[in-house]
Amino acid sequence: MKFITQKYAIADEPMKVFIDAEEIISILNDAKPDKHIVKDIIDKSLNKTRLSMQETAMLTNTSDPELIEMIKEGARTIKRNIYGNRIVLFAPLYIGNKCINNCKYCGFRASNTDAVRKTLSDEEIINEIKALEDNGQKRLVLVYGEHDQYNPEYIAHTVKLAYSVKKGHGEIRRVNINAAPLEIEGFKTVKEAGIGTFQIFQETYHPQAYTSYHLRGKKANYEYRLTALDRAMEAGIDDVGIGALFGLYDWRFEVLGLVRHTNHLEACYNVGPHTISFPRIKDASMLDFGSKYMVNDEDFAKLIAILRLAVPYTGMILTAREPKIIRDECINYGVSQIDGGTKLELGSYTKSVNEEQDLNKGQFRINDNRSLNEIIDELLDHNMLPSFCTACYRLGRTGEHFMEFSVPGFIKRYCTPNAIMTLAEYLIDYAPEITSSKGWKVIENNINDLQDEKLKDKIRDNIKRLKSGERDLYF
Repeated sequence: MKFITQKYAIADEPMKVFIDAEEIISILNDAKPDKHIVKDIIDKSLNKTRLSMQETAMLTNTSDPELIEMIKEGARTIKRNIYGNRIVLFAPLYIGNKCINNCKYCGFRASNTDAVRKTLSDEEIINEIKALEDNGQKRLVLVYGEHDQYNPEYIAHTVKLAYSVKKGHGEIRRVNINAAPLEIEGFKTVKEAGIGTFQIFQETYHPQAYTSYHLRGKKANYEYRLTALDRAMEAGIDDVGIGALFGLYDWRFEVLGLVRHTNHLEACYNVGPHTISFPRIKDASMLDFGSKYMVNDEDFAKLIAILRLAVPYTGMILTAREPKIIRDECINYGVSQIDGGTKLELGSYTKSVNEEQDLNKGQFRINDNRSLNEIIDELLDHNMLPSFCTACYRLGRTGEHFMEFSVPGFIKRYCTPNAIMTLAEYLIDYAPEITSSKGWKVIENNINDLQDEKLKDKIRDNIKRLKSGERDLYF
C-alpha cells in the first residue's frame, strides 16, 4: 500500500517535536524488503541490537507469509532469551472518569452525556485495593480521566493511599500511573509519592489524524502531549511508558512512530521507554466514528512481533481489551506484561459477582473476563512463570541503571528468580489447591533450568523462608 504524503507544519518547540510525518511516510514508501534483507534484520535484533526506523519499515512492509513467520520466530527467540518464560501481572484501578477532553474513540469524552461520572472516595479506593489484595495483586496502574480535579497533588495522594493499604499478607508494591500530561513541577510532585512507571500514550503519532480525533480540551494539543514524557524525564521520572491506539491511523506508521519516540528518549535522556503498549480500539459508550484503519488479528500479531524485534529490551503490555485467544497467541511474540481479573467500572472490584459490563460506566469494552487465578492457572499449564515482581524499582534498577541490564539482555538473571519468589508467595497465600499443585511443579522446573547452582540453592532457601511466614524476598 502506498502512503499519500500529507503536509503538516509544526512551529512550537522545534527541538522537542520529534515526529516528522513526511519522514516516516518516506521511509515506509522506500522500504522494499526481500528474504535476505529480512533475515539480516532479524539476525541483528537477535544480537540484541536496536533496529533503525528503516529496518523496522522493512519488516512492516513484509507480506510474504514465510517471511512473516520468520519475523514471529525471531520475536519468540528474543522473548525467550531476554525475558525467559515469565509474564508480569497487574491490575488497572480507575480512580475517576471525569474528563474535559472530547476524543471520538473514548467513552470518557466530555460530550458523552450517557457516561456515569464518578470519582472514588478515599474509603472506596481503600476498599477496592483490599479486594485486589484479596486476589493476590501486588502491582497496580491507577487510571484517571483528564480533569482539573485529578491534579498532581491528588494523584500523589491516591498513590500514597494505595501503598498504605495492607490486608493480611496483601500489599501493593508498585503503583504505576496513567494520567494526563503534567508540567515539570507536577511530575516532580507525583514522583515524590513513589510511583513506578508514568504512562502517556500519544494515541496516534500522525499529526493530522490526531487533530481529527481530538476535538476539545488540553489533549487536542498534539505537541503538548508528544513532549509530555520529556517533561517527566526532566522532572526525574526515568521510568516511562509509551503507546499508540491502533485503529486511528495506518498501523505501520504508528509502529514507526513508537520507534521514533524510543529513539528520541534514548538520544536525549539515555533511557528508552520502560514499556510500550499497543491497545486496539474497542467498543465504548456512544462511540461515534468508524475507521478504515482498524487492525485485523493477523496484522496485530505481526506488529507485536515487529516491535519486539525493534526494541528488544522494552517491556510490552497487552491488556484485557483483547480476547483470551489473541492474548494467548501474542504472548509468544514478545508480550511481557498482561492484566488479570480486570474490571473497568469504577468501584467494581468490591463486587463479588462479575456483572455484565456497562459501557456507560467504563472507558471501553474488555474482552478477557478471566479472573486473576484463571489466568495464572493457564499460564502454569504452559510452564510459564506468572510474576508480581517489583524488585528493580525498589532497588533503584530504573532508568540508565535498568538499561545497563536490559539492553544486553542481562535482566533475565533477576527476572526469573524474582518471578519464582512472587509466584511462591501467591501459591502460599492465595492459590486454590489445583493451581498450587501446578505452580510448585512449574517453580521446580524453572529452578532446574537455571545454570547457577548457588542461585538454585538460594532460591530454595528463600522458598523455605516464605513457607515459614517471611514475605517480600527478592534478588
